Amino acid sequence: MCLSTVYRNEISDATALMSNVMLVECAGDKVILTDLMGRTCEVEGSLLKADLTEGYVILKTA
Repeated sequence: MCLSTVYRNEISDATALMSNVMLVECAGDKVILTDLMGRTCEVEGSLLKADLTEGYVILKTA
């Protein structure tokens, strides 16, 4: 199972949005994140990069 931490624009502790993310869905100008416990987070932006081997996703946000 590949779980990831999602960040805004760059990888840093200050830009972390959610950890243990198991599902990333893009819907128009929004990205919907779902973690292992079923919690969701909706973010305006787009997918910039996803490295599932390293366990991170970067979203491009304003």
